[in-house]
Amino acid sequence: MDFVIALAALVFLMLVAYRGYSVILMAPIAALGAVLLTDPSAVAPVFSGVFMEKMVGFIKLYFPVFLLGSVFGKLVELSGFSKAIVAAVIRWIGASRAITVIVVVCALLTYGGVSLFVVVFAVYPFAAELFRQSQIPKRLIPGVIALGAFSFTMDALPGTPQIQNIIPTTFFKTTTWAAPMLGTVGAIFIIIVGIAYLDWRRRSLQAKGEGYGTSLLNEPEPVDTSKLPSPWLAVAPLLLIGIANFAFTKLIPLWYGKEYALKLAGMAEPVTTAIPKITAIWAVEAALLLGIIFVLITAFKTVRERIADGTKTAIGGAMLAAMNTASEYGFGAVIAALPGFIVIREALQSIPNPLVNAAVTVSALAGITGSASGGMSIALAAMSEHFIAASQAAGIPLEVLHRVVAMASGGMDTLPHNGAVITVLAVTGLTHRESYRDIFAVTVIKTLAVFVVIATYYLTGLV
Repeated sequence: MDFVIALAALVFLMLVAYRGYSVILMAPIAALGAVLLTDPSAVAPVFSGVFMEKMVGFIKLYFPVFLLGSVFGKLVELSGFSKAIVAAVIRWIGASRAITVIVVVCALLTYGGVSLFVVVFAVYPFAAELFRQSQIPKRLIPGVIALGAFSFTMDALPGTPQIQNIIPTTFFKTTTWAAPMLGTVGAIFIIIVGIAYLDWRRRSLQAKGEGYGTSLLNEPEPVDTSKLPSPWLAVAPLLLIGIANFAFTKLIPLWYGKEYALKLAGMAEPVTTAIPKITAIWAVEAALLLGIIFVLITAFKTVRERIADGTKTAIGGAMLAAMNTASEYGFGAVIAALPGFIVIREALQSIPNPLVNAAVTVSALAGITGSASGGMSIALAAMSEHFIAASQAAGIPLEVLHRVVAMASGGMDTLPHNGAVITVLAVTGLTHRESYRDIFAVTVIKTLAVFVVIATYYLTGLV
């Protein structure tokens, strides 16, 4: 019965997320419902001492990353930099290679720190125009955007400032640049197989006589590219973030050492910070802050009139995203404390290989919750110590574990109830029936890439 209760809580959360209910509300209901069925007297103490403690702890660590990333993405959008980058890539690669162009553009923006959701809105008008000109079926656009924005730049490429690559750093005391060779191998696999699949789909649909389509919804207006900023200026803040992130990752431990004790005049007790646990977060925050300052300095005239409303929207989006993930993290901590989870944990731990164990666990929970960061948070809240102990016993560097866990989180997360999937379909005016097949294909390719990375590590020893 304990096992059934824990499993029912997971299934309940998956179903309500799929039906569109707020995870912020439903995660504590699911968690406390499981506690109620296990030990009614423990509901209030678990809510205050476990759920809220873990939720607030997550916000404390990661909310600034969500906030700065969202504000940076909005400023890149308002300044016209995102449109300039898209237009320049179209010129350089050629409009005839529409699928490759959109994948490259999405990759540049997400790897440069722009939110996945901002990328969808920025890229869609250009994708629609390119696909219309080339008579490529519109229903392929969501799959193309998913490959460029929701896959290799989200958690495979080393140094990416997306949250899926940041969360593991606090558990494993790694940096966002963990296992760079393995991450690059995984990214190359995803790019080659993903573009090959999408190009095959284009050829097969066009061979059947299918064109762009007619009577379509949410068709964007033609994009005016006559007054865009220089593409070199537009890409500069993305490059700045990458360089600054790398530099701060190296410099912060030199400045602060392994531990830093802060004692100000008005403080009764000093505050001690373990630097290895926080380095990656501080590095990304500092890099994003520099990116924001750069955009404000170089495009202030353009963004000045819309910056107030734009930043309000960005802050609202950041709060929603952070609270969603934090609620799932608190849910994971509660479920992990229940006796029924012991059965689930032992079943997952029966997978003998530490990396495969971590990959399967994280990918399964990401699929259940429909969230890469949420599924990873649940898995790491419940089983991070086991992952670390098993990897160390097998002589596997924690950098490798970081990369496998990060990539696994972005595998099966894009099931039909995933928020990003729902967003990209809504923006493009398409339905699951029309376009989800191609998104799911990218999901499968991304999941396979995790096991390609694991195999590469064991065959070559690359890190």
